[in-house]
Amino acid sequence: MPPVLLPSAPSLQLHFAAAAASSSRRATVAVASAASRSSSSSVPFDAAAFEAERLRLDADARASTAAGADPRAWKWRIRKRVWDVLEAEGVARNPRPVHHRIPNFDGAAAAADSLGRLDVFQNAQCVKVNPDSPQKQVRFLTLSGDKKLLTPQPRLRTGFFSILESQMIPAGCIPEACTSVGAAKYGRPIGLDERIKVDLIVIGSVAVDPSTGARLGKGEGFAELEYGMLRYMGAIDDSTMIVTTVHDKQLVDDIPVEKLLIHDVPVDIICTPTQVILTNTAIPKPQGIYWEKLSPEKLGQIRILRELKRRIEQETGTILPCGPSENLPPTAQRGRRRRGR
Repeated sequence: MPPVLLPSAPSLQLHFAAAAASSSRRATVAVASAASRSSSSSVPFDAAAFEAERLRLDADARASTAAGADPRAWKWRIRKRVWDVLEAEGVARNPRPVHHRIPNFDGAAAAADSLGRLDVFQNAQCVKVNPDSPQKQVRFLTLSGDKKLLTPQPRLRTGFFSILESQMIPAGCIPEACTSVGAAKYGRPIGLDERIKVDLIVIGSVAVDPSTGARLGKGEGFAELEYGMLRYMGAIDDSTMIVTTVHDKQLVDDIPVEKLLIHDVPVDIICTPTQVILTNTAIPKPQGIYWEKLSPEKLGQIRILRELKRRIEQETGTILPCGPSENLPPTAQRGRRRRGR
């Protein structure tokens, strides 16, 4: 079945200032929650240190990805072409350059607003959203709509997922909670045993094919790992819709479906600043973590993956396979961090 294009409604700009209209009940609960977090730790949350470490890890990861990129690889050629176009045509927005990132773009808020008008979003109670810049408005719409926001720690290196709800956030602080620092500051970390149902997944993309739903990320594989872990937890299944918000210039027609890997995540809906596309994708969704594709280096850098691997091996009595080695950027040395919740 070919993709279905829905008419675009005028952009509904939901400015972050609207968060200041939170009710007094929400403010009371949030202050109490913040006080509880503060009293449970002798050291306050160090936002500056958290952001500095995140930016350093981000720079290391992008440099490593760039150094290891094979210009002959078909995924790399498509990614570079899209990144180049966004920069050359003035569509790219900070953080820049957009190369080796989920690119931020002019109209990201309008694409998010189109998503916010869809029934699949309005009916969702829990939405998983990636932590990248172009999806910031999606995170805002989720929290300001009194929905539960599930967001991963960047690159899964500092933890797993955090849950945020508007009642946990002080009045006027929802915009801050939409950032990586704010998610760490106000969110509640969860583990693999959390019982949660995710109604909708919003995922960032570098390129996406509207005719098939095939998607390319920035090449680090974290969206696939996050999806696989949610499948293991029973939080999602094949029926869970996957949406991406992108610029129209990120729409491509040359992603060869036959070359996609078993862990590549397709999308059901594409929202751009000008249109909403139902892809009617026939690409199978991943069923979990494909350990034979996971390098020992990446496994060594992500604690939650090591925990999951040990758990499965203990439950099944079987040693899971491991994928080929790869070059990865170094992680931060983690001694006693000055951080609390």
